[in-house]
Amino acid sequence: MLQGHLDELASDPLAWLILLGLAGIVVWYLLSPRRANLRLVVQIAFFAAMTAALIESDISPGRFQDYRFEDTRAIFVIVAKLLWWLHLAWAIIGFVRIYLVLEGRPREARLLQDIVVGLVYLCVMLSALAFVFGVPIGTLVATSGVIAIVLGLALQNTLGDVFSGIALTLGRTYSLGDWILLADGTEGRVIASTWRSTHVLTMANNVVVLPNGVLAKLGLTNISQPDETHLLRMTVRVAPTRMPSIIEDVMQSVLAGCNSIVKEPPPQVALKGVDAVALEIELLFRVTSPSLRTQARNEVIDLFYRQCKSAGLLLAMPASAIAFMNELPTEEGARPPEITPLSLIEAIPVFSHLTKSEKELLAQSSAVREFQKGEIIAHQGQTLPSLMIIRAGIVVMRNGEQQQRRLSPGDFFGETGLLAGMGEVCTLQALTPVTVYEIDQQSFAPLLEARPAIAEKIAATLAARADDVRHLSLPTTGQERSARAILKAIRAIFRN
Repeated sequence: MLQGHLDELASDPLAWLILLGLAGIVVWYLLSPRRANLRLVVQIAFFAAMTAALIESDISPGRFQDYRFEDTRAIFVIVAKLLWWLHLAWAIIGFVRIYLVLEGRPREARLLQDIVVGLVYLCVMLSALAFVFGVPIGTLVATSGVIAIVLGLALQNTLGDVFSGIALTLGRTYSLGDWILLADGTEGRVIASTWRSTHVLTMANNVVVLPNGVLAKLGLTNISQPDETHLLRMTVRVAPTRMPSIIEDVMQSVLAGCNSIVKEPPPQVALKGVDAVALEIELLFRVTSPSLRTQARNEVIDLFYRQCKSAGLLLAMPASAIAFMNELPTEEGARPPEITPLSLIEAIPVFSHLTKSEKELLAQSSAVREFQKGEIIAHQGQTLPSLMIIRAGIVVMRNGEQQQRRLSPGDFFGETGLLAGMGEVCTLQALTPVTVYEIDQQSFAPLLEARPAIAEKIAATLAARADDVRHLSLPTTGQERSARAILKAIRAIFRN
């Protein structure tokens, strides 16, 4: 008798339909989501076979039939219909995943896919309830509408965040990795975006979680669009002891010598106003990323001070300061500070270990050299026999056609050639007319012979600076190797 039931079951198309449905579920989970095309083809094949089995059994999946659950065949019909509706949903979802794609907008495509997939599952669930179990959908929808209103009021803020997230995503206000600035002052890089909130990594290395509803109401500036170059403005004040055109040229030199700012579009100098106390100037320059703003400001301030000192310009009192001055500085009467070799030597950290008299000895032995605009001071690999301290102008370090760095008043070069006989790692060229103070090897030798202990300190400092320019990767640290070379050359100097 059992064998008869088994034979009858094996000949029933519904049994094969159920087996196909279960096999389709296994295959659905075994196939990787990355193989979307193969997954869709296999799913359509299973769905077509199940549809054929339903037609063969004269069963319509879109029509409700009153079943008696005591009847085994009725249970088979219910299971078969449920599997058919499930595979229909998966077939539709397969089409959605493949063909609902927005060109170049993966984030929006993913969001729309999720919404459509959710609607497909909802429609299939309601259809299964209506055509398989005979549930009155109209009454269910009316009842669920009341429930939805209650839940909507209870989850008002959460739903507001969700719909705000959808609006922000479709509007492409920002993308992952963008740097944004909010009206409340929050600033940072977007590192995550969910249906409910957006995560922003600030410069303080903190993660700020902003509900999308709050984010949608705030004014938002996307600094990364159209690119991450960021304009900075800096206002400086200089005593009007020179003609404004001369001061403007000095400010152009400040920006031209800065290594942290973008050269194209070129930075600008704007004269904002002048009175008896100050000439007010606005410096406008760009950086490649908002994270470089502090570095660029620090460098511009440093170069502003150095260029003003080199050009003999006086810094003005701040506009908010109240000062009683018997005599204001004028172009005719002002005496700008004199720039001497000693003042430059005292400003260089390399020589901070020297005494006052030793610095004066070096200053007295220095010679003045001048280079014209565009003149090559030293070619790459050429050994300079002297240390050269820039008094005025800007020197460019080039590696082929690429600029590596710019040197301004107070910077120096030639130290590796002077102390270790090494060639220059870059070609040195005068970007503007350049004046330097030159200190040769004969001037250094008596100093190092009198104080051998100072040699190691100078060598270590110069070695670190040289390796910073060379960017070498050595088994031992570049500083150790260069320091040994410089120390060896120094000992040879005062042995001879």
